[in-house]
Amino acid sequence: MPEQLNLSLLLASAALLVAVGAVRLSTRVGLPSLLVYLAIGVALGPLGVGVTFDDAELTRILGLGALVVIIAEGGLTARWTTLRPVLGPAVALSTVGVVVSVAAIALVAHYVLRLPWELAWLYGAVLSSTDAAAIFATLRRVRVRPALAALVEAESGINDAPVVLLVLLLSAPGGGHGTWWQQLGLAAYELTAGAAIGALVGAAGAWGLRRAALPAAGLYPLATIGLTVLAYAAGSVAHASGFLAVYVSAVFLGNARLPHRGAVLGFADGLAWLAQIGLFILLGLLVDPAGLVPALGAALVIGTALLLVARPLSVVVSVAPFRFPLREQAFLSWAGLRGAVPIVLATIPLSAGVPGARALFNVVFVLVIVFTVVQGTTLPPLVGRLGVAAPAETTELQVESAPLERMGADLLQLDIPVGSRLNGVHIDELRLPPGAAVMLVTRDGSGAVPGPSTRLRAGDSLLIVATAAARDATEQRLRAVSRRGRLARWFAETGRE
Repeated sequence: MPEQLNLSLLLASAALLVAVGAVRLSTRVGLPSLLVYLAIGVALGPLGVGVTFDDAELTRILGLGALVVIIAEGGLTARWTTLRPVLGPAVALSTVGVVVSVAAIALVAHYVLRLPWELAWLYGAVLSSTDAAAIFATLRRVRVRPALAALVEAESGINDAPVVLLVLLLSAPGGGHGTWWQQLGLAAYELTAGAAIGALVGAAGAWGLRRAALPAAGLYPLATIGLTVLAYAAGSVAHASGFLAVYVSAVFLGNARLPHRGAVLGFADGLAWLAQIGLFILLGLLVDPAGLVPALGAALVIGTALLLVARPLSVVVSVAPFRFPLREQAFLSWAGLRGAVPIVLATIPLSAGVPGARALFNVVFVLVIVFTVVQGTTLPPLVGRLGVAAPAETTELQVESAPLERMGADLLQLDIPVGSRLNGVHIDELRLPPGAAVMLVTRDGSGAVPGPSTRLRAGDSLLIVATAAARDATEQRLRAVSRRGRLARWFAETGRE
């Protein structure tokens, strides 16, 4: 027994270190890191190291746990001022868009692949959820307008709820119970109750953490993640949407003035990376490589229909009332990445013994690999061509600074890329709101405290201290100047999106 434990720890630690190192490689070549993690899992399997793993039920349980952590990290880093304006279209994409996508994929699966309707609807349901892990990881390295980034991130955090419910209903014997309107009412209850539970846990947890005097700073990150898991568990026990409860509670916590907030976000980020690595390696172990080649044809057919028909159609129908420009609709269509969520959802019918579930799992696995490569590598240049890039964004540093915390301030970083209108602007021409100031400018490897007449250049990095009340206005002003230069106000540029 100790020898087996030692060998397991050796393989797990080696896989973890290889996966961590592979992040840098995948970033350089522009490939999403999830593909590397899946490859590590396959390499550890029967065709590589020889590890045998075929427990679909355990994979489903661990996969759902990992998704809880990943979604929680996405909610903790979401800014409420950016998220609030896009809640309407995010909910529309997560409900109406899901229905349109399920129907479109099911029609292709039935009439093109000649699958029975029960299995065709299951294909549509499994593939209709965008993946939080893939989207969060991709958008972290693509500078997209905050409103659009918030929209696709919010969609990925919300649409898991109705899709999981739909997959469970379709995987049940006889396709579930009750009439369609009863199932629709159940879905509405799950979404509403999940959001309410998440808001309650998040608000109460933020209130408690601000007033608690925990004996160690490291306990605050543990308590914060524990609260998001509590929201999931409470939602699930109440037969509501646990995933939506996690996301809502994390948004409440992430936008509160939490003690040691930098440590909280840093811990959540590291835990989310660990969850992604473990999840994708586990999914790679579960897949049967011999079954992937026969699934390639069906994966290409359904994936093409999903990318070029189902997703664009669901976007057009969902955001029509919100009057999004065509270029933004094109971005939303292409940014609907699939990743771990569809593969995890495919384990539900597999563990339930649904006929054709093994073929479904293989098709989904191949589809995720192929189309993640296609979308992940083409999304950055597409963002530039569509004109939806945000050339200069402020990002919160993951630092722990007690003086800033006591002052109720945030430390922001701004990198000035080539082509930004910030190039040539003097510090005093930024006209930052009261409560914000540029504290340091680094240039060519050296740093200096700037004066009012310091002229900014492309390639500079700025450290800005802003009070909580001034942070949002500071970000908006910097975005406005980066687009229109020192005369941003003259051109009525606000930097709000």
